[in-house]
Amino acid sequence: MPKKPLEAIEEHFSKVSDPRKDRTKDHKLIEIIAIAICAIICGAEGWTDMEIFGNSKVVWLKTFLELPNGIPSHDTFGRVFGMIDAQQFQLAFWEWVWAVNNIVQGQIVNIDGKCLRGSDDQKLGKRAIYMVSAWAAENEIVLGQRKVDEKSNEITAIPKLLKLLNLSGCIVTIDAMGTQTAIAKTIREADADYVLSVKENQGHLFEDISVLFGVDREQNFKYASLDYKKIVNKGHGRIEVRECWSTSNPEYLNLIRGVQNWAGIRSIAMIVCTRIIAGKETQYVRYYISSLVSDAERILQIVRKHWAIENELHWVLDVAMNEDRSRVRKDQSPENLAVLRHIALNLLKQEKTAKGGIHAKQFQAALKAVSYTHLTLPTNREV
Repeated sequence: MPKKPLEAIEEHFSKVSDPRKDRTKDHKLIEIIAIAICAIICGAEGWTDMEIFGNSKVVWLKTFLELPNGIPSHDTFGRVFGMIDAQQFQLAFWEWVWAVNNIVQGQIVNIDGKCLRGSDDQKLGKRAIYMVSAWAAENEIVLGQRKVDEKSNEITAIPKLLKLLNLSGCIVTIDAMGTQTAIAKTIREADADYVLSVKENQGHLFEDISVLFGVDREQNFKYASLDYKKIVNKGHGRIEVRECWSTSNPEYLNLIRGVQNWAGIRSIAMIVCTRIIAGKETQYVRYYISSLVSDAERILQIVRKHWAIENELHWVLDVAMNEDRSRVRKDQSPENLAVLRHIALNLLKQEKTAKGGIHAKQFQAALKAVSYTHLTLPTNREV
């Protein structure tokens, strides 16, 4: 039985090591973390906002926190979150997520990266950090995140994130950057399936799959025995037509050079998207490999849900929480603040009694001085 979020936050984030010296511990670490979470839920964007929130809600906060020395200053918030070990903080986040949620079989998990643009520091020669996140599309929650090493890229961060997650029975989607044999192997070793995008950066893989489908397409699929599904959507003055062809036929798969290097590959797919706006038609073609048996309708649904991480996570972080405008950049602060936003977003996403989007929910929380961390998240959502 999943625990209530507030109870689980105290249990799992209490495990985070306090980096401060004893003589500087005027405030309990778990209470600093709790105030920060509540503040972001109510719209705070930085350390000063957290101090202002705490001082304005101190009476309410004392109903569940001790606060022996009052509310921490903005300097204390900044100093503490700059010192907290980011990987340990992310691990506590992961444990909390899995303690309060049931990730059901067949869940689609989107993996994608996002740059925290305001975290760069040109004077110190520090580049903006890049975070790779995992988004559970059906539950609408962040499952975990991992910072990309400064001199590396998503390819090295994704396997580390995948190994952290409990993905058994899930379907993982990743854009072309993550379409690597080692990543496919990691997913299969986790007893999960994958649908991976294939683009020109994959060399022979892209060339071979595009040629295979290209031959059939030139003949209008007259002689091909492929699974096929077409979906038409109309609205907002535009028409979108999505068509998918997929196959698990060994005669196709065996013509792909190095196919044996892709762990568990069972099908390939081509999706053609046609968009008509004001009479003007545009079309693009995408290719995919998957460990799932060929099913054109299912692959269409999975691929479309991959964009949930852009629309429901990254867009919300930028528009509702102003993540890209944040100038927090010192030490481990950017990573830890990103985790705090993810905690708040998870709770706000699951809050169904308040009306409106994330920003509206934050505004209502601030007005009512009621933290959504007191509520129980819905845990069993059908896929």
